Amino acid sequence: MTNLSLKLQDIIFVETEAILAKLKKPRNTYINEALEFYNAYQKRQLLAQELAAEAKLAASSSQTVWQEMEQLEDEIA
Repeated sequence: MTNLSLKLQDIIFVETEAILAKLKKPRNTYINEALEFYNAYQKRQLLAQELAAEAKLAASSSQTVWQEMEQLEDEIA
């Protein structure tokens, strides 16, 4: 495990402590779970951005192929 010094805004700390008291969960466990959740969320966001960029590239490529097919049809007719 790695030790970490963390500065929190006072309001976030107070809110977290109140939640921890109700959950009866150690602060360290709670923070680890929160970071694990947030990391998974960020990975999904990054993947969505990558997929959107790839979809644009695929759409552009499909448009080019479609135009070339139309030109071939015109030449054949």
